[in-house]
Amino acid sequence: MSLIGKEISDFSAQAFQNNSFKTVNREDLRGKWSVFFFYPADFTFVCPTELEDLENNYAAFQKAGCEIYSVSCDTHFVHKAWHDHSEKISKITYPMLADPTQALARDFEVLIPEAGLAERGTFIVDPDLKIVAYEVNAGNVGRNAEELLRKVQACQFVREHGDEVCPAKWTPGAETLKPSLDLVGAL
Repeated sequence: MSLIGKEISDFSAQAFQNNSFKTVNREDLRGKWSVFFFYPADFTFVCPTELEDLENNYAAFQKAGCEIYSVSCDTHFVHKAWHDHSEKISKITYPMLADPTQALARDFEVLIPEAGLAERGTFIVDPDLKIVAYEVNAGNVGRNAEELLRKVQACQFVREHGDEVCPAKWTPGAETLKPSLDLVGAL
């Protein structure tokens, strides 16, 4: 079953951000674009490379009006310990959500129950709290923050311009398509 159009459930989660703990809840997301970036666990191998890549592109996500939330089933205390001991993770300035009860992983359908970990799931959530794009990767395959940013920008564009669609490899400023009878079979 597809999660496209699913409204995310109510939640409240502890987060580690900018050397402090804070609470993030569903209402904090309303009216904004968000990315939920699930990863299996802190102190692992592929995860720090992905989270560092997100940090390296964080300013561009912020410029696009989109907040990043990395999420694992670890606690916020473990996030802090990882931040204090990893060169890559020490750079992170976006919120690192803790999901020790696995409520978020269940809601986004990325929980691996037998392991108590999350799959590598990436979800773009619109200002109405609905999932508009997502993908789930195998645990041994890292993701690309620049491609994720492109997808966020495409989702934002089609929300604003409902009569236009973004073709493959579309980037902001590139030509879009206006679906019509004239285009059927012409592409």
